[in-house]
Amino acid sequence: MRVSKAKKRTRSVVVNLRMKEEQRLLIDRAAEVTGKNRSEFLMDAATKTAQDALLDQTLFTATPEQWKAFVDALDAPPKVIPSLKKLLSSKSPWDQ
Repeated sequence: MRVSKAKKRTRSVVVNLRMKEEQRLLIDRAAEVTGKNRSEFLMDAATKTAQDALLDQTLFTATPEQWKAFVDALDAPPKVIPSLKKLLSSKSPWDQ
């Protein structure tokens, strides 16, 4: 079976990190308990942190009318939902 040129060009990029021995041991332990190797664990953690950082910087724009509707909704008194009120006023199973 012939492999396409696109698949042949797929390579991993090497990233070298310097860290304290304690950090590496901690990361290795965490990777082991999650069933990953160190590289997979670091990649997952770094990717999640990068996504969170970018999502925190998301800018939402609104017209003056949309902004007023948004602020009005925030300022309005909360809507009473009887089933939610009942749930929140009942005792927790561990308190019974």
